[in-house]
Amino acid sequence: MEPKQKPRRSSSSKSPAAAKKLSSLNDHDHQSSSSTSQNLISPNGSTESFILNNFKNSQSWASSKSSHHSLTSLKGVLFPEQPHIYNFTEIRSATQNFLKDPFSSSSTSTSWRCVLRGQEMVVIQRKFRRPMETDELVDQVAMICRSHHSSLIPLKGASVSGNYIYLVYEYTQGVNLSEALRNRRNPNFTVLSNWISRIQIASDIAHGLDYIHHSTGLGLGFVHNHIKSTSIIVTEPSFHAKFCHFGTAELCGETPSEIQDPDSEIKPKKSPELKKCGSKGLKFEGTRGYMAPEFQWTGMATVKSDVYAFGVVVLELISGKEAVKYEFDEETGGYVRVSVIETAVKASEDGGVGVRGWVDKRLKDSYPVEVAEKLVRIGLECVETNPNNRPDMGRVAGRVSQMYLESKTWAEKFAPLTDFTVSLAPR
Repeated sequence: MEPKQKPRRSSSSKSPAAAKKLSSLNDHDHQSSSSTSQNLISPNGSTESFILNNFKNSQSWASSKSSHHSLTSLKGVLFPEQPHIYNFTEIRSATQNFLKDPFSSSSTSTSWRCVLRGQEMVVIQRKFRRPMETDELVDQVAMICRSHHSSLIPLKGASVSGNYIYLVYEYTQGVNLSEALRNRRNPNFTVLSNWISRIQIASDIAHGLDYIHHSTGLGLGFVHNHIKSTSIIVTEPSFHAKFCHFGTAELCGETPSEIQDPDSEIKPKKSPELKKCGSKGLKFEGTRGYMAPEFQWTGMATVKSDVYAFGVVVLELISGKEAVKYEFDEETGGYVRVSVIETAVKASEDGGVGVRGWVDKRLKDSYPVEVAEKLVRIGLECVETNPNNRPDMGRVAGRVSQMYLESKTWAEKFAPLTDFTVSLAPR
């Protein structure tokens, strides 16, 4: 679990003119608006003010162009799926004015488990990473809310206040993959104690990421940018896996405004400009052990950086080890950095014997060795240093599905007999 931190509250400071404008909008919710606010019709028929506050000075992201969008055009974008544009007062009320104990917290986000409009949800507060125009944001919310896949926790809607966006996701019962693999109280125990449960999870996340990259609709490809073992929920009792944070990268402005072609070649810049820590340039976030080399250099999230993070998760899944950890070195008397990628490379170089010694001991050697070796190779292909050498997720999903079928056949072959009887009658 990520350490809890005090949630950040969005700034309420506004110029007198802006404050007057917001007051006027609140007083005339049922009138036609010609201001920069966008009024959307909610599913229950009431009009809700979707107020997008301007950034100061040159950081203003609600341009005059967005003010010309009519109510009819916005309804056309959102319907028939009707994603919710929540009023900020609803978010504030559900989180008890953000005083409710956080569901989880990190240096870049805070989430609360709460009830919104009679449904159990998780509200995640994040800061915008770059300026976004109103029409771009509304289009993205509509597209993401219309996207459905069994391996994705669905986004139900969003709200905006100041420089912060509040993403509302459906609550899903389960535990994150990191905790499922590594029990803090008992390191020798894991709920994923058999091979089938792990290959099932690998298949789920492969198909989920393939959907994000290729099948979200209208030929548009999205980027996840938050793939790690703590952002994957494992449900019980079926042990299926679901991605958290789908749509976060687009809605928070973590990706370029232009939609990516998943099949396009990535060309690194010859002389990228590095920003100082104290500069006002765009800063990026990442998790140690999951960041692709080019992402650490450019800060730009791409489908290929997603593939890299997926490969790390696959190697975690097979070995049960953390992406990165520090171990005490008795020879030097200090701590050394140990990466799951480095240990996987070494194991694969030693052949089948090396892989068998590297696979999670808690599986007790009960798994199809050939399938495990092939899955390790896929993981290593995904973490290639050159992003253009990493496979496409469509191809990866197909290969993992085949491995799942091979694993099921193996499991049925070695399953204990249950359809026989024993007679104890005397002869």
